Amino acid sequence: MSQAARKALGYAGAVAIMLVAWEVASLLIASPALPTPADALGQLASQFSVLAPHFGYSAWRVLVSIAIGLVVGAPLGLLLGRSKRADALLGPLVFLNYPVPKVVFLPVFFVLLGIGNTSIIALISLIVFFQILVTARDAARSIPGSSVLSVRSLGADRWQVFTNVVVPAAMPEIFTALRISAGTAVAVLFFAETFAGSTGLGYYVFDAWARVQFGQMFAGILAMALLGVLLYEAIEFAEARVCRWARAGR
Repeated sequence: MSQAARKALGYAGAVAIMLVAWEVASLLIASPALPTPADALGQLASQFSVLAPHFGYSAWRVLVSIAIGLVVGAPLGLLLGRSKRADALLGPLVFLNYPVPKVVFLPVFFVLLGIGNTSIIALISLIVFFQILVTARDAARSIPGSSVLSVRSLGADRWQVFTNVVVPAAMPEIFTALRISAGTAVAVLFFAETFAGSTGLGYYVFDAWARVQFGQMFAGILAMALLGVLLYEAIEFAEARVCRWARAGR
């Protein structure tokens, strides 16, 4: 059996287990607040035309935010990991702000940037930025000195060492940070969209809850879960193409 077939079979088994557990919980609780899987999936199908635009808005916000966090955070993290001078200068600033929960800045972004896409993207980008930066820094610092010296002995300059040793060695860890960031980004997206504007899956779920339409609410939850899975799989796909050498050794 191929790896893709095993993965698909694993997903199918996991979905089956979750649906059975959901059905049992719905029957035991016997509350409209927890509809059966059939009811939620029926609402997902009937609400597709309404959900699709919200799904598109949410996907766009997350993708832009992750791209910004990656493009800014990964190079800076690698620089801090390989430059003692830069790490001494910027490291304390980074790690002083890293433990601060970034969601508390949402009202600040609302005031400065307005309620809408810009505030949501800024908040998620900030969170993703710190997660990727710290991971990239630690990955760059953990590269054995012997690996660098062996390349330097062949006449490589600093830029060649960076592009041919540091970046490839740190890429698997950066992709791991991306996968973690994707889950965090979707969670923060839900929180932000419940307060900002009238588009996105977070808004859809919160609006359905406010109208006591629990079937629609769970349809939105399923759509948001699907968004998270698609993001995760897209990152897995990208890693398999970018880090072929790392995957071959697993």
